[in-house]
Amino acid sequence: MKHLLLGAALFTTLFGATAQTADEIVDKHITALGGKEALLKLNTLTMEGTMNVMGNDISVKMAQVQNKGQRQDIITMGMNGYAIVTYKEGWSYMPFMGQTKPEPVPADQIKEALDDLDIQGNLLNYKEKGHTVEYLGTEDVEGTECHKLKVTRKTSGDQTMYIDPKSFMIVRTVTKRNAMGQEMEMKVDYSDYKPVSGIMLPHSITQQFGTIVISSVKVNEPVDDKMFQPAQ
Repeated sequence: MKHLLLGAALFTTLFGATAQTADEIVDKHITALGGKEALLKLNTLTMEGTMNVMGNDISVKMAQVQNKGQRQDIITMGMNGYAIVTYKEGWSYMPFMGQTKPEPVPADQIKEALDDLDIQGNLLNYKEKGHTVEYLGTEDVEGTECHKLKVTRKTSGDQTMYIDPKSFMIVRTVTKRNAMGQEMEMKVDYSDYKPVSGIMLPHSITQQFGTIVISSVKVNEPVDDKMFQPAQ
């Protein structure tokens, strides 16, 4: 019996001490980003960047207001398209894809985007926001065994977050979406984190169509409400 107890104690020492919980990882992530106090002050976020798709250079601009709205402008081939989402409605205008005027975004797509309007991050005060977080162990992401969190969000699709074990930055998210009645997964990779007004933000964002290299990021600069109207 003594040997069994010693064995159990040794197991706990070697493995139990390194075990992680979802809340521990979330806390380390929040601290690495700049801390809870700094994130709670984040109200607006604007970015500018470029990406290359099939040899075409594309300018991308993003404007976000905490829990209010977000807009992404895409400028290419002399045309300016945009996608807007607010808590109540949204519009899409992509002239280079054949659209001749702004079109309303379907209600189900608005619902799936609502939790993304939280620019302070779904992990910050996640319980108060109505989300749940589950630790799923580790998984390889480009050669790094990252912490894997399943985030069941209150309104939008479930999201899996992969967090670097050293920096505790999110390096990948995989979000479940419904498109034309079918469930699909949207993968986004984040890298090149740099401090902006005391908050660590990614300056490289890779999605399905390519990588956006961010050249300018501004925090808590005024954003005109007219940005979230299709006439702009």
